[in-house]
Amino acid sequence: MEEEDVVIVGAGIAGLATAVALKRVGIRALVIEKSEGLRATGATLSLYPNAWFAMDALGVSHKLINLYTPCKRAYITNVDTGATQEVSFTRADRCKTILSGAVLRVVHRKALLEALAEELPMDTIRFSSKLTSIRTKAQKGHRLLSFNWKMEPLSEQKWAVRGLARFPQGHGLNHDFQQFVTAGAKRAGFVPLNDKEFHWFLTGKATWIGKDMARDPKVIQKEVIDKFAQDLPQLYTVIVQHSDLSTITWAPLLHRFPWDIIFGNVSMGNITVAGDAMHHMTPDLGQNECAALEDAVVLGQQFGELIAQRSRLVPLEVAQALTKHAQKRRWRAARLIATSYLSG
Repeated sequence: MEEEDVVIVGAGIAGLATAVALKRVGIRALVIEKSEGLRATGATLSLYPNAWFAMDALGVSHKLINLYTPCKRAYITNVDTGATQEVSFTRADRCKTILSGAVLRVVHRKALLEALAEELPMDTIRFSSKLTSIRTKAQKGHRLLSFNWKMEPLSEQKWAVRGLARFPQGHGLNHDFQQFVTAGAKRAGFVPLNDKEFHWFLTGKATWIGKDMARDPKVIQKEVIDKFAQDLPQLYTVIVQHSDLSTITWAPLLHRFPWDIIFGNVSMGNITVAGDAMHHMTPDLGQNECAALEDAVVLGQQFGELIAQRSRLVPLEVAQALTKHAQKRRWRAARLIATSYLSG
């Protein structure tokens, strides 16, 4: 049986970021991923200031920060009343954040994964591999960091559609986040990545949707335009019409219950969870990936302290470090899950 000191299950954002964090403190990890390559699910993701600060700590923010346009403000419009609320991301009290460049940007998911993977030695990620069992031997100090997830469906059975629209000649619009809400629990919006691309989304209740919509991007696009965008601004429809069909996805909204994180086990001995495995949440705050990057930094800090003290990993102290990580992240994750759910 092949043995490794540190194994990370899942080459998603949490897994790769943790491997980078461990590498920066002198610890090599093996990352196993069941897919044949880096995961392609989800064309884009939102990175808020906390994510950029985490990426600074991981040494990868410089790879992406100049490729994507910062979002300066958001406009939230109540479709039923026409009232619009402006939210500024460049207020005076945020000058330090603005000067650092750590403001909201929407980026290509693949670009972030590649930026993280480039920091790792060639043999770090093992694709087409699946975890079948976990066996730890405390006396030999084996550690396993697991990032597989267990999520619960929302009681209201909500879903989300996402897509990436492309305008080869440029869209010519301001780099603002536009969001539209209705009394019927529908939420839609769009935000630019750069001068030629938009991320757009739509969330609603499961009772609104047919079975075919979950499988065929063309059907999803048509349903959004014909059924769900009728009361939205024409610009929203135009953006959806310019979508790259390969990027359009439909998925039910899942989350972890916050009390499971507060009172349940998120680490056990030399095994811990992070990323979606710890705190999968609804997309209303856009914090799923941001929190995963935070997890990686905190894990790296805990292991870095062990290396600084001992110059090596001691089995019993590894378990203590993972327990500290769980304690530091437990309440933060629970608050994010609860706030995201209530925001939707």
